[in-house]
Amino acid sequence: MSLESPQKGWAPLLERALEALPPTHGDTPVHELSLYLDELVVWNRRTDLTAARSAEELVDLSVADAQIIAAASVGDRGVWVDVGSGAGAPGLVLALLLPNIRVTLVEPKDRRVAFLRNVLGKLDFRRAVVERGRSDKVASRSCDTAVSRATLPPPEWLREGARLARTAVWVLLAREEPPVLDGFQADQDVRYEWPLTGAKRRAVRYSPEHTPEVP
Repeated sequence: MSLESPQKGWAPLLERALEALPPTHGDTPVHELSLYLDELVVWNRRTDLTAARSAEELVDLSVADAQIIAAASVGDRGVWVDVGSGAGAPGLVLALLLPNIRVTLVEPKDRRVAFLRNVLGKLDFRRAVVERGRSDKVASRSCDTAVSRATLPPPEWLREGARLARTAVWVLLAREEPPVLDGFQADQDVRYEWPLTGAKRRAVRYSPEHTPEVP
């Protein structure tokens, strides 16, 4: 059975999911998230964008990790990068949840790039941009915070994220243990469950042990 939008719309599922997660202390962009999910379902019929098999799984997959990171990052500013953004989670959703950040969505696959640009146009959203390519084309220390989900094994992602980011790297985990990297420390470690499907998750933020001097 193909993935479909719920008959009653996304708002009830989004509200259930977000109420079960830590708040961001701001207005929840339910309308924008609903439009995003509708577009994802439509595009998924003709190109592979998500492994979700139900509306509940799609909400968890798209929103839950981003909400956890956003709740731990309230007040953050600056430039974020989401490597291997795919269908836009968590990077695009983070941009919707955190009003003071700008996000670069890095994605190598043409159809996913087209989807992301289409959604940003539909939303008329200016705080996110899409770059086609892989992270090795992104300049070192070109963002404040780096995030990725399942693009690289956690130890490899932590090393690459540490190259890209000046301030913090988020590593998203399922069953794995948090990786270790010399010179970086874990300063946030959040264990949680996806609220609609119960999948156990963990989000760990790493920061440099010593703040590099600015020339």
